[in-house]
Amino acid sequence: MVQASAYKSYQLNSVLTATPGELTLMLYNGCIKFIRQAKLAMEQDKIEEKNTYIQKAQKIIRELMVTLDQKQDVAKSMMQMYDYMNRRLIDANIKSDPLILDEVEGYAVDFRDTWKQVIEITQKNQPKRDRV
Repeated sequence: MVQASAYKSYQLNSVLTATPGELTLMLYNGCIKFIRQAKLAMEQDKIEEKNTYIQKAQKIIRELMVTLDQKQDVAKSMMQMYDYMNRRLIDANIKSDPLILDEVEGYAVDFRDTWKQVIEITQKNQPKRDRV
């Protein structure tokens, strides 16, 4: 019980202290996690769990859509991809098709890995703060 409480506190602190870039990375990781959990539930024929996990992944995709910076040129393409991923998650849920989940997971992993590289490049290019 104490460990669970400590972990929840750690998670909350991680979210509260994260940069916007790190929060986006967390969203991608959460989406991937829920897709994988949905596939496992699908394999075990746990329909309600599959539905729950796919809906959680969809909520994350919708959050990514809402937080997209429309001033950026790439935003239109990203919006189209997020919309496609969301529709494919609906298809996967209706058809109980793990191959569709594999497809969407692949896109989410690609986005996550690219985003991680952007964060790393940005951090390298930021001036170092003086140490006291």
